[in-house]
Amino acid sequence: MRLEDFSYHLPPELIASEPCGQRTQSRLLCLDRHTGAIGHRHFHQLALLLQPGDLLVFNDTRVIPARLYGRKQSGGKVEILVERILPGNEVLALARSSKPLRTGVVIELDTPNAPVTLTVQKDVKDRIREIETRRERGSGPPGQEDAGGLRGDLVRLRFHGPEPVMNVLERVGHMPLPPYIDRPDNADDRDRYQTVYGTRKGAVAAPTAGLHFDHALLEELTARGVEQCFITLHVGAGTFQPVRVTNIQEHRMHSEVVRVSAEVCQRIRGCKKRRGRVIAVGTTTVRSLEAAALGGGLNAFEGETDIFIYPGFRFKVVDALITNFHLPESTLLMLVSAFAGRELTLNAYDCAVAHGYRFFSYGDAMFIEGLSG
Repeated sequence: MRLEDFSYHLPPELIASEPCGQRTQSRLLCLDRHTGAIGHRHFHQLALLLQPGDLLVFNDTRVIPARLYGRKQSGGKVEILVERILPGNEVLALARSSKPLRTGVVIELDTPNAPVTLTVQKDVKDRIREIETRRERGSGPPGQEDAGGLRGDLVRLRFHGPEPVMNVLERVGHMPLPPYIDRPDNADDRDRYQTVYGTRKGAVAAPTAGLHFDHALLEELTARGVEQCFITLHVGAGTFQPVRVTNIQEHRMHSEVVRVSAEVCQRIRGCKKRRGRVIAVGTTTVRSLEAAALGGGLNAFEGETDIFIYPGFRFKVVDALITNFHLPESTLLMLVSAFAGRELTLNAYDCAVAHGYRFFSYGDAMFIEGLSG
């Protein structure tokens, strides 16, 4: 299939730059995968679409304040997007500056209190080769261009001083808002660009389908007999990496860390046995569950995955999907098209545009009922 097959027109004013006043007040477009019928609700009405015995599977990752600003000792500005925290107070990051960052360059972060210095490490290429080797074994590196709106070099940085990296990020880091949200992050984003149930720190982008849930809705669903369980996929900056090939089958996905526990597998098997639906909350959950089933059966899985889901993929686990509206020609739109059918998906997107739905991370949501095989 060609990249242009996943294009659609989106008026810029429909890109949501701020979250809805209340999480559950977002709109919810409902797409029947079998008939193509479309309905319109609000997210707080989700319980009307679910049945006792259904199983909601959430991604419990938590976004870290991964964007940092600083200066080289020469005075040049540096912008950093942490991709992964490594042992030894080091990180793998995308860094942008007026000139390429050379080995040994010292960076001083913009901090109001205790100063923090970083040094560019000399074995960056070795680290990249290590990741490339993992890719050849079935997983791959994060996107290295345009990720999180930051075009720069992939570098390894060492944080100096006794303060752990995560503490530094929590103290002086900025929330890594997507590139299409054209404004600086603010204090509210620390809460709203985060799910209410996220507990495992490590993502540099939010699993946005989960942003629509609040505690009251989760309690309502539990009271209705809808079960809940959690996987973990730490969303990488490569989630914003554009597809740069015409033939989408030539695209190589970024790699992300995922954990699907034996307990989750057991809960899913129980749901299937009672003829309930496994409902994935977000594309990251879909990728996690289907990656865990690539061997033929659903098994506990912990490691990295670069699974690429596009039309023609046979779903083994997921029966229904809650998701946001995604960028044109993105791998996320391709995944949704694989689940619901490309023509039905694009028709639903055109309908959403015509009805003034809000798009992307802080936008509205879709509920799609499918059929796993």
